[in-house]
Amino acid sequence: MTPLHPTPYSEAALVARLRAAGCVFAEDEAALLIEAAQTDEDLDSMAARRVAGQPLEGIVGWAEFGGLRVLVDPGVFVPRRRSEVLVEEAVRLAPHPASAASTPSAVVVDLCCGTGAIGVAIAARLPGIELVAADIDPVEVACARRNVEPAGGAVYLGDLYDALPDAVRGRVDLLVVNAPYVPTESIALMPPEARVHEPQVALDGGSDGLAIQRRVAAGASAWLRPGGHLLIETSVRQAPLTAAIITGAGLEARIVHDDELDGTVVIGRSV
Repeated sequence: MTPLHPTPYSEAALVARLRAAGCVFAEDEAALLIEAAQTDEDLDSMAARRVAGQPLEGIVGWAEFGGLRVLVDPGVFVPRRRSEVLVEEAVRLAPHPASAASTPSAVVVDLCCGTGAIGVAIAARLPGIELVAADIDPVEVACARRNVEPAGGAVYLGDLYDALPDAVRGRVDLLVVNAPYVPTESIALMPPEARVHEPQVALDGGSDGLAIQRRVAAGASAWLRPGGHLLIETSVRQAPLTAAIITGAGLEARIVHDDELDGTVVIGRSV
């Protein structure tokens, strides 16, 4: 194996190869691939995977999210920057401890956690929280454990609330959820990076995109403490429907949209 010592020509050739494949940010992607590759053979293989349409994050092994490098394995849902609105709102709503006691300041659940990026980003901003994450996909759970466990959290495998330990029932301060919300028929319209290379279970929200959100909202009250909050990412178009679902589940609902992140979250408060 020949050590990789990229020359200006090899980098320029890589940029041209990526641009020809339709990569809009070819220069940035080339730099990341060169940084990640250990040998010339690695670089050629990684470039071929990118040209074939695989997500860049799964190739280089990480994604930037919330100011962190989050580990990303091939075949998992890649965290989107718009989901940082969940982090911002969760941090804003987190309870503050009355003293510097050693007990956790908040119990945070990252449901449908994927890589665990949202929970880890919250934990980085709120040291001392009790972080629990869960997902139904074993590949995602394996990836999430690599991110969440070093941050002091735990990751569980299972279907929504069935995965959570009974120890947090009725104690959750922040239930943060990026459940799939793409309508089934719309998945075919998504970029190949998502619809081909990310798990269907992380994308498909049912006929109207709200099927998983309904299940999340219906079970939230049993897990939230009084005054706790449910935060669900959704789209601008779906937000009023998501809010109605949350209200119908007995929570007070409001919609938050962040123009800079282009992210939308509906927040429900347990009463």
